[in-house]
Amino acid sequence: MRVGANYQGNNHCQFVVWAPLREQVAVELIEPVHRMIPMQSQSRGYWQVQVEGIKPGTLYRYRLDDEVFRPDPASHSQPQDVHGLSAVIDHADFDWHDQSWQGLALEEWVIYELHVGTFTAMGTFAAIIPRLEDLVDLGITAIELMPVAQFPGDRNWGYDGAYPYAVQASYGGPTELKKLVDACHQRGIAVILDVVYNHFGPEGCYIEEFAPYWTDRYQTPWGRAVNFDGAHSDGVRNFFIENALYWLRDYHIDALRLDAVHAIYDFGAKHFLAELATAIASFSQEQGRRYYLIAESDLNDVQVIQPLEKRGYGIDAQWSDDFHHALHTILTGERTGYYEDFGHLQQLAKAYRSSFVYSWQYSVHRQRFHGSDASSCPPVQFIVYTQNHDQIGNRMWGERLSHLVSFEKLKLAAGALLLSPYIPLLFMGEEYGEDAPFLYLISHTDSDLVQAVREGRQREFAPFHGKDEPPDAFSLETFQKSKLNWEQRQQGKHQVLLVLYRELIRLRRDIPALGIGDRAQLKVNCLEEQKILLIQRWHEASQVLIGLNFGDRAASIRPQLPPGLWHRHLDSSDSQWLGMGPLAPPVLEGSELNLSLVASSFVLYVLH
Repeated sequence: MRVGANYQGNNHCQFVVWAPLREQVAVELIEPVHRMIPMQSQSRGYWQVQVEGIKPGTLYRYRLDDEVFRPDPASHSQPQDVHGLSAVIDHADFDWHDQSWQGLALEEWVIYELHVGTFTAMGTFAAIIPRLEDLVDLGITAIELMPVAQFPGDRNWGYDGAYPYAVQASYGGPTELKKLVDACHQRGIAVILDVVYNHFGPEGCYIEEFAPYWTDRYQTPWGRAVNFDGAHSDGVRNFFIENALYWLRDYHIDALRLDAVHAIYDFGAKHFLAELATAIASFSQEQGRRYYLIAESDLNDVQVIQPLEKRGYGIDAQWSDDFHHALHTILTGERTGYYEDFGHLQQLAKAYRSSFVYSWQYSVHRQRFHGSDASSCPPVQFIVYTQNHDQIGNRMWGERLSHLVSFEKLKLAAGALLLSPYIPLLFMGEEYGEDAPFLYLISHTDSDLVQAVREGRQREFAPFHGKDEPPDAFSLETFQKSKLNWEQRQQGKHQVLLVLYRELIRLRRDIPALGIGDRAQLKVNCLEEQKILLIQRWHEASQVLIGLNFGDRAASIRPQLPPGLWHRHLDSSDSQWLGMGPLAPPVLEGSELNLSLVASSFVLYVLH
């Protein structure tokens, strides 16, 4: 059942709303002509009416039991912010130019996560389009947009969205998002949209007045859980499944990143995620090409990505925090919070071999056993990163990795990420070592809520920073500080790092052994004392050796390699990368191999 105002052309529009506990529902048309139209009750709590003489852009709201007037929970546009009227949108009135676009296989993805408001000075969808050529030149094949559902005000991370179907007005609204997606597809870039199905934003969300969308049976970090398995949960599930199809159908989005699925509680016989995956698979079959679902999950549970026939949820891929945590702790030495579970090089080696570091081992931080064995899941099901919006923005000062480690370690992190067997994700600005922080942002119009956010963040960071006050999330200055400095891309070390990222992405594409392959074509040796990882990867006749030295001093080792001439292809300590000069020999040959690595560096050899 499609919900919302579904414009059908010729000034006809069908309004559908789910309000199972209401006795009367009417749609009030405000502009250009005021009308109050009663809706007809349908089965299982839906209300519907077909209206003639209505044009795109018409403003409306719903009247519930002659008591209250509220915006449409499935509003496609909120031009007057979260408390204002909803608007009718004609999705057929857009001239798409991506008819030849057939999407990209997961194996081809190099993802670039960005926040629309801080990616450019203008902070709009339109302003992203001129930057797409820079991303193509870098080698990016997919962009991931942080949530764009309507939130209060004009600046926010997006996870406070109150209207999951409405495109944020301050970013440019529905038409501008379509223009961005169309432009991406014409340049060979897939578009991933971050969607939030585990909670609603705290301001402007009137959805509980329509139906029991929440349950008191479970609690999430944001309060009550969404009702996916209780009485009337069928309407809740339909609301979100239709939302997913809406983005794919009407906006030509290629994939959805599902925020924090561990906070989606469903103990029914068919989990919501499995039902969602089934719906997306059916849509893919209808369209003749694949659309994808990606989970953010804190569970380390392979059930999320196992196929439906194996009683999994059928999600295509998931973010892998363990890879990030293992790499971050080795590079920075940090051990607070969830980082206390990491810090050993063997853990990073395990992340390369089998994705999850915690596969039912005891977690000191969680004070329990955690995770499952993912070694039977192919590498293409895991997305890895050295930084993302959470890992930067949830720090008090929003420090990027470029603020925490040396330039040599930034290069080492790039090699560790882009030479891995997984799908790599870059966070905007990472490719040139952006200096600007990425800070937490809000623009709520409720002053009490703003103060509650301030006090909450003060409590959150007090154990780590004492009486220091975190940057004011509501401040316009905080927002401006978080914007990228694009001119840095052409300056000094920033430019060198950018070229290195570009070269590493090219090598992933051009050398078969560096593509996303099979775990059986991967061997990882860990020398904990020397802080060195040796990774061998191969595909058919293509073979590579990757040496990563995470130590603070040079080290020499004798790798066991197949016979042949191994040519040094790239060394981060080379002078062209502003290094001190390589110690690794240009060619490795014979049985007596001696490989020396500069401190905080990596080297790539290719067998010829």
